[in-house]
Amino acid sequence: MQGRQYRRMNSRSRSPGASGALHQMLWITAYLSVTLAALFCTYVFPDMFHKLRSRAYSGTTVSRIMLSKENLGGKTHESLSWQQELAPLHRLRSTKLALHTEDEELGEKLWAPPDDKGFGHCVKPNTTQYLGPGPSRGYLMVSTNGGLNQMRAGICDMVAIARLINATLVIPELDQGSFWQDSSNFSDVFDMNYFIKALSNDVPVVKTLPPSVKTAPKVMKQFKSWSNMKYYEEEIGRLWHNYKVIKAAKSDSRLANNHLSPDIQKLRCRVHYDALRFAPHIEALGKVLVDRMRAAGPYIALHLRYEKDMLAFSGCTHGLTREESKELTTIREKTPHWKIKKINATEQRSKGFCPLTPNEVGVFLKSLGYPETTRVYVAAGEIYGGRERMSGLLRRFPHVMSKETIATADELAPFLNHSSQMAALDYIVSVGSDVFIPSFSGNMARAVEGHRRFLGHRKTILPDRKELVALFDQLDKGLLHEDKELAEMITKMHENRQGAPRKRKGPLKGTKGRDRLRSEEAFYTNPTPDCLCQQPDSFAEDVNYEQNFPPRETYRGMGQLQSGAAIQKKLS
Repeated sequence: MQGRQYRRMNSRSRSPGASGALHQMLWITAYLSVTLAALFCTYVFPDMFHKLRSRAYSGTTVSRIMLSKENLGGKTHESLSWQQELAPLHRLRSTKLALHTEDEELGEKLWAPPDDKGFGHCVKPNTTQYLGPGPSRGYLMVSTNGGLNQMRAGICDMVAIARLINATLVIPELDQGSFWQDSSNFSDVFDMNYFIKALSNDVPVVKTLPPSVKTAPKVMKQFKSWSNMKYYEEEIGRLWHNYKVIKAAKSDSRLANNHLSPDIQKLRCRVHYDALRFAPHIEALGKVLVDRMRAAGPYIALHLRYEKDMLAFSGCTHGLTREESKELTTIREKTPHWKIKKINATEQRSKGFCPLTPNEVGVFLKSLGYPETTRVYVAAGEIYGGRERMSGLLRRFPHVMSKETIATADELAPFLNHSSQMAALDYIVSVGSDVFIPSFSGNMARAVEGHRRFLGHRKTILPDRKELVALFDQLDKGLLHEDKELAEMITKMHENRQGAPRKRKGPLKGTKGRDRLRSEEAFYTNPTPDCLCQQPDSFAEDVNYEQNFPPRETYRGMGQLQSGAAIQKKLS
């Protein structure tokens, strides 16, 4: 037995090379088998691997954002001019990282802004004709009305009006008695000192009415809506004969959108995009929020106007309970400055006059092609119905964020109970987003759209609510399905609704009088061609003006392009 063991040991000692080669061959074979198996699964089951990668990525995304909540204490943030960026927009490389896809065409489709056609700022006044402010004839006081962006537009108009009537503007009073009950003063929301300095070559501005004129004759005047230069220069200008102080009772929509002198239009832009900056503490936190959202790639800012005040004002009750509908009706009837009237909620929705529900927004984003890993910043107050009402959106896009989730409690503490300041934070993050989508065309949506146009026509997708509602109704009835077919229809429908350069739309055909002026596109929604010009300062023939063309979306089996309403009629 000892002899046999000796022979085995002697045999092993004589052939170590053969044993090593065998082990090496086994390791190589195993490695090749695992590699080939992985490659096979990747190509055969790509969707499964994409989801696994996406989940792993999304987890690190959230943790990265939450861990980057640096304090603002001890930090100074310089104010940014209207020509500067809060931070550079993401390019295709970061887009590919965020989407986990090698498909550059898909990345361009989802995130790239439209072609700006060479449009740039043209806001400087005519140096040969536009002089500094002339002798002041008196003081213009202003009581603003509405929410943040309604007040902002009104203040900008009042600066232009002060110029037209040769008035010294007294720092406007912010609306503190509206639905939002915000006690903020002008200096709490805006950089008052910069406002005065920036307008020194246009209009004299003082913080308060001087004591010498406090006992002077005053008049309260409600200026006519959408009035032209002649109205202010003549009718309002005549008031100086009897008064030293004119107080405007309201500020919103007091100046026409069109047919004003180029220098007055350019002044409105200089105020809106430069002079009327937010207060330093708002700009500082706003920049931090933008940086945190961009830390992991591109993001969508969603202005989800599904809040109690908007639903009460518009009378939109689709998907709400009977108790909720009754509550909203009561709010509308008890709010003095809202018209007390009977509203047909179904008719409102079918005409596109209602904000999209969170669930409808989820269907919309998914149909446009955005993956579930997309991070969505919700710019809004408290959503009516809370998290339960948000479930449809969260199911499709779990990475929904807000200022409350990406800022610390300490950072937000100074802003609480001040709706205008909270709205200003949402405004900054929305302007700085890679894609902006409003669920309703309210004051903020229009202001953000115009600001993004001014900053280089950043991608802004405007949902065609009337056409979408027709499709969503069929989806609810089971006549359409949330699939590729629906995605193709919705994508086609919005090809020309993404913020490309176009002229500001005029009044709707058939409207007359004040209704004609009311129907014009708001100046601050699209300051083109007054403040955005090509070189030379004219529109080229090839510009896509994005007019109200009939929506185009394909419905298989019909053999032609049809609108959502037409599809509804066919399927009903």
